[in-house]
Amino acid sequence: MLHINDVSKQFQVPPTLALDRISATLYPHQTVAIVGPSGCGKSTLLRIVSGLDHATSGQLEWQVDNPHVALMPQNDGLFQWRTVVDNVALPLFIHKLPPATARQAALDLLAQFELDEFAHAYPDQLSGGMRSRVAFLRTMLAEPTLIALDEPFGALDSMTRAGIQRWLVSAARQRALSILLVTHDVEEAITLADRVLVMSARPGRIIADYPIDLPNRTDPNLRTDPRFLHALTSIRVALEQGAERR
Repeated sequence: MLHINDVSKQFQVPPTLALDRISATLYPHQTVAIVGPSGCGKSTLLRIVSGLDHATSGQLEWQVDNPHVALMPQNDGLFQWRTVVDNVALPLFIHKLPPATARQAALDLLAQFELDEFAHAYPDQLSGGMRSRVAFLRTMLAEPTLIALDEPFGALDSMTRAGIQRWLVSAARQRALSILLVTHDVEEAITLADRVLVMSARPGRIIADYPIDLPNRTDPNLRTDPRFLHALTSIRVALEQGAERR
């Protein structure tokens, strides 16, 4: 569990208050999405949670020992000269595990998600959706306390994106993952998340926390479900209201 307590972020050049007293609680084995207007500080908050930036005030309070956050950015970051299995095994190589042990762990994970036939391919031989899956498995193999995703599927076409969203829902359930997702796509947020946090225009504040209760996230017809459409309308209204706040 992570408590985000009154976190603010002030940039000095130019003087900008990016985040203003953000508070939220992230629970284990839950996917939380953050949506908000462009420039509201979504990615800044993700960087603070990931330990890549520091809050000007406020604090993060983890309820676990030695928390580890793994960040998957917008670019998949796969190394073109490494095979798929070696890309997935990279966190274990970094931790100095024997290469054979690291590769076997990566192969086991690839097999669990039916990607083992691509283990010895190179990234430039993969589709965009496949690259995203490989990058996510690499992040997962690090066994983080929290996986932070910063608009990781933004470059994919809509059909590929829908497929990987369903895949990610299944992966999160199978491994009981804790995920914090930043996205500009409200439909993606509702599809993937157990809760959606809505941020206002800069300085970013959390103005709504919507629980999402949908029975079958992997249903291709999910977006015609009345509950999906109700959540979509409610969140869009909150975004419009938040965009007007200054």
